[in-house]
Amino acid sequence: MNLLTKKINIFAFILLCSYTLSAQAPKYSNEFLSIGVGARAIGMSNSNISIVDDVTAGYWNPAGLNFIKSNIQIGLMHSEYFAGIAKYDYASIASRIDESSVGGFSFIRFGLDDIPNTTELIDAEGNIDYDKITTFSAADYAFLFSYARTYKEKLRLGANAKIIHRKVGDFAHSWGFGLDIGAQYNYNKWILGVMARDVTSTFNAWSYDLTDKMKEVFTLTNNEIPENSLEITLPKFIVSVGREFTISQNFTALPVLDIDFAFDKQRNVLLKNHYNSADPHFGVEFSYKKIVFVRGGIGNIQNETNMTGKKIKTFQPNMGIGIKIKDNFCLDYAYTDIGNKSIAIYSNIFSLKFNITKKVRSVEESDI
Repeated sequence: MNLLTKKINIFAFILLCSYTLSAQAPKYSNEFLSIGVGARAIGMSNSNISIVDDVTAGYWNPAGLNFIKSNIQIGLMHSEYFAGIAKYDYASIASRIDESSVGGFSFIRFGLDDIPNTTELIDAEGNIDYDKITTFSAADYAFLFSYARTYKEKLRLGANAKIIHRKVGDFAHSWGFGLDIGAQYNYNKWILGVMARDVTSTFNAWSYDLTDKMKEVFTLTNNEIPENSLEITLPKFIVSVGREFTISQNFTALPVLDIDFAFDKQRNVLLKNHYNSADPHFGVEFSYKKIVFVRGGIGNIQNETNMTGKKIKTFQPNMGIGIKIKDNFCLDYAYTDIGNKSIAIYSNIFSLKFNITKKVRSVEESDI
């Protein structure tokens, strides 16, 4: 299968899903926001809600932004999936407002570019004209505005207001709005975390602008012509617990367990019933002098049927490393896939983090 065929097949799947999902309250609406950001968290199988302590907290749990000590922190990440066809980009910035509060902004784009549009390839007389092939992009965007505040040192709270924009060329697009609420709490040596995503449900309003030729294709292939509709993303709650253990003077270990609770009926996860599902995932980070980090995690635990028809449990392992240069720069790497274990197309993910601290002018340097 060549690259062109892959792009056509993936686009057809995306366009079909965008229409199918818009007609109901689906399980997997806005799922591009479940991929994760930051190689540290991804290398630990997205087990991060209680321990996140940097600019990526704007995505994972805004309460974690309270750990930022510098005036400004910037985060960047780029990754590619499906052999480079799909691209995932992330950028964020957080700034300390005062001693007890922090504000942040995060941007996410997940998209397929240069998709061939072959709806005009064959004219009314059946002639093929390759010059009529054009290209377009199918992309999902998220804009997250975060605010976090510390209460009585041990308790940290945060919230996100997010705007979602999804677009398939000039044919279909949607706008959505939602809220997230998160908290972290220190209990003795344990760190507890909770995150409520889409707590009020997130609503995406879809609209379609199809040409007569495209409508004809839908009709000839016995597909229903898409109509303007509303897509709803139901709430999801994540609970998390972590604790750092000292192995020796220079070495520490930080294990963390997250459990995702979904309430959109049964999913194929480890714990489930007819009404909701619980998806546990575990990660651990080993550090040397808080400079060099080695990470690993297990997630995406599912029940599957193998080639012989036997029921088995499968899981997805992730791994990663990181290095911190002083307190100003951090480079993280993760080796993972997007969740499709059957084809085992793994991706290399890199993320960067910068701290910017304003220099305090001395009395001699000031104009006083």
